[in-house]
Amino acid sequence: MYEELFAPSQTEEQAVERLVRVIEVLRAPGGCPWDRAQTHESLTRGMVEEAYEVVQAIENRDQDNLIEELGDVMLQVVMHAQIASEKGAFSLRDICDRESEKMIRRHPHVFGPEAQNTANSEGLSVDNVLDLWENIKEVEKEKTSTTADMQKIPRHLPALLRSEKVQKKAARVGFDWEDVSGAFEKLDEETAELKEAYAQGNKEHIREELGDLLFAITNISRFLEIDPEEALNRCTQNFISRFAYVEEAAHTSGRRLEDMSLPDMDVLWEEAKTKE
Repeated sequence: MYEELFAPSQTEEQAVERLVRVIEVLRAPGGCPWDRAQTHESLTRGMVEEAYEVVQAIENRDQDNLIEELGDVMLQVVMHAQIASEKGAFSLRDICDRESEKMIRRHPHVFGPEAQNTANSEGLSVDNVLDLWENIKEVEKEKTSTTADMQKIPRHLPALLRSEKVQKKAARVGFDWEDVSGAFEKLDEETAELKEAYAQGNKEHIREELGDLLFAITNISRFLEIDPEEALNRCTQNFISRFAYVEEAAHTSGRRLEDMSLPDMDVLWEEAKTKE
């Protein structure tokens, strides 16, 4: 039964058709109860998690794992397409065609009537292309206001990434400091206000001022052209590596971290930093 699905694909088209067919079987009567129970809503968390796992595979430079994780993302797309197709809403073809049309429309420097001249022009840069993309996007979306653009940025994005995108929207219409010095001054101001809120002991006020401080830090990272998510993740990874050294060194000397003083652990922490 389903013998044709066990045969390796010979072309990319066959590979996609095979995956689509597998999902159809799993969603059909007599298929898998879990797959049949899924909805667009129930799959949302999985989509987010799979995307992060793709990023981790890229960072680890693990090609085999990257194949697997990209496959999991594709599975999510095909599953959503199958769910919609069963309701007569849209299909995988609709998704692909819509995306192809959008990419063609937003790349007039490649697909437009003056494509060859534009693509070969010395003045065309990555920044030029990004500006062109944003301008075309605004026309397509019939932009009504910058606020509306900000509100369309998904709330489920990582908080640092979302705040950075909001700040960029504001900067595009001139609501920004001239240079990073203004952002640094704001950082000092928000730090002082957080300390004041802490002294007052008002939890809600502390939360608000902490958010302002994080927003100010994101502004600085934007001016310095450093991805705040990447910077924080790198810092966290360094912390884990150094802590691993502290824990291993303590274990080697026959000590438990729980029985050590903070100054004792700090000595090992500084040793860990020298070995990086």
